[in-house]
Amino acid sequence: MSSAKSEPKKKTLNIWMATALVMGTMIGSGVFLLPATLAPYGGIALVGWVVTSVGAILLALVFGKLAQISPVSGGPYAYTRMGFEDFTAYLVGWGYWIALWVGNAGIAVAMIGYLAVFIPALNETPALGAGVAIGTVWLLTWVNMSGVRNAGIVQLVTTVLKLIPLIAVAFFGLFYLNVENFKPFNASEESPMMAVAATAALTLWAYLGLESATVPADDVEDAQKTIPRATILGVSLTAVIYILGTISVMGVVPPDALTLSVAPYADAAEAMWGKGAGLFVAFGAVASTFGAMNGWLLLQGQVPMAAAKDGLFPKIFANESKQGTPTTGMVISSILVSILIAMNFTKGLVDAFAFIILLATLTALFPYVLSTMAELMIFIKYRERFEGKRLLSSSIIASLAFIYSIFCIWGSGAETVLWGFILLLLGIPVYVWLRWQQAQEVDAK
Repeated sequence: MSSAKSEPKKKTLNIWMATALVMGTMIGSGVFLLPATLAPYGGIALVGWVVTSVGAILLALVFGKLAQISPVSGGPYAYTRMGFEDFTAYLVGWGYWIALWVGNAGIAVAMIGYLAVFIPALNETPALGAGVAIGTVWLLTWVNMSGVRNAGIVQLVTTVLKLIPLIAVAFFGLFYLNVENFKPFNASEESPMMAVAATAALTLWAYLGLESATVPADDVEDAQKTIPRATILGVSLTAVIYILGTISVMGVVPPDALTLSVAPYADAAEAMWGKGAGLFVAFGAVASTFGAMNGWLLLQGQVPMAAAKDGLFPKIFANESKQGTPTTGMVISSILVSILIAMNFTKGLVDAFAFIILLATLTALFPYVLSTMAELMIFIKYRERFEGKRLLSSSIIASLAFIYSIFCIWGSGAETVLWGFILLLLGIPVYVWLRWQQAQEVDAK
C-alpha cells in the first residue's frame, strides 16, 4: 500500500516580483494625485513627506524583521495573531481588509483623473467616470482570480511603465523649479505642527502597501531573505522618487493651478516639455494606478483568506479556485469597492480622493500600530527563541514606528478618526457571530 505525499506548493514570486509588488502597490494613485491634495498646505508639505518617508522606512524594517521571524501568509494579521492572540488579530485583519478595499476605491478615482487627460468626458460626466473605474476593478479582479503568478507579471510590467515618466519628472523637473511656488511655506491656517501632522497622514497613503510582500509569503521564494530585502529596497527607492517628484511638481505648477489639477504630474510635464510630454506622463500615471490596483486586489483576497483559515473570518473567504486564489474574497471585496466608488464620485475627483485616502490610511494605521507592538510581544512570548540575540535595535525601531503611526492618526483629523473607529467597531458583532457558529459546531459533535 503506497502513501501519496502532497507536493509542496510552488513558489511563484521571486525577489524582483516581490520588490515590484512593494513598489507597484505603493506607487499608484498616491504620488500622482497627492501634489494637488497637498498644494493648500504650501512648502511645509515637503516636511510631511520627509517625516512620512522616515516613518515608512521604520515600518519596513519592522515588517522585514517580522518576516524573518515568521514568514507566513497574512502580513500584519498573522504577526498580530502571533503576538496578541485571536481577538486582536481579528480586529487587525478586519481593519486591514477595510483599508485594502477602501484604498482600491481611491486608486480607481485617481486613475480616472489621469485617463480624463485622454477622454475629458470621464471628468465631466461623473456617471461615466464611475462606470469606467468600476469596470477596471472587475477586469483586474479577473486577472487576479486567474492566479498569483499572472498578477505578479502584470505588477512587474506596470511598475516598469510607471517608473519611466515618474523618474523623468522627478529628476529633470528640478531644473525648472520656481521657488516662489513654495511661498508661503505654511499656506494653511493650521499651526506648523498640525500642518506637518496633516500632510504626514496624507502622504502615508502613498506608502500604504509597504508590507505587501509579507502578505502572500507562501508564494515567495526563500521568503525569510526575499521579503525583508524586497520590502526595504522597495520602500527606500520609492521614498527618493516621491520626495523629488513632489518638489518638481510643486516647483513647476503654480499653487493655484495645482490645487485644481486632476493630473498634476501631466500638467508639470506639459509645462516643461509641451503637450506630448504631458500625454506621455498621463499614460504612465494610468499604468501606475492600474498596477497599484492590481497589487491591492491581490492583497484584498489574501488577507481575509488567511484569517478565514484560522477561523477568524467567515469561512466563505477561505474558498480557493483551482489556481489557489481566494476568488470569493476577491469578489466580495470588489463589490464593496464598486459601491464606495459609486457613492463618492459625485464629490468631484480631488474631494473624493482626499476623503477616501484618509479613511484608508486610518484603517491601515491600526494594523501598523499593532504590528509594531506585536514584534515586541513576540520577543517577550517566545523569549527562549531569542535568547542570546541582540534585540535592542529592533525594539527601538519598533517603538519609533509606533510613535510615528500614532502621530499620523492624530493628523488624520477628528472626522476621519470617527469614521475609522466606527468601521472597526462594526467588526465586533461579526467576531461574536463567528464564535457563536464555532460553539454551535462543537456542541453538534
